[in-house]
Amino acid sequence: MPLLFLIPLFTGVVTGYFWNKRNDEVAYIAGVFTAVTLVLSLMVAPWQIQLGLLVFVLFFSNQLLRKFY
Repeated sequence: MPLLFLIPLFTGVVTGYFWNKRNDEVAYIAGVFTAVTLVLSLMVAPWQIQLGLLVFVLFFSNQLLRKFY
């Protein structure tokens, strides 16, 4: 399984760290960059990781819906 999807994810995490530490316009640009790289890394991820994430989201969203309704 190629791990090239980790490159944009790691870049996004580092950018998100700087986004939390700063308070100017650069921080907002970094926040947008973080969101874009997260989506990009999930699109490039292997299908096994995408399937695992889908099961995780479906399970916990179902649990949250039961809790609130």
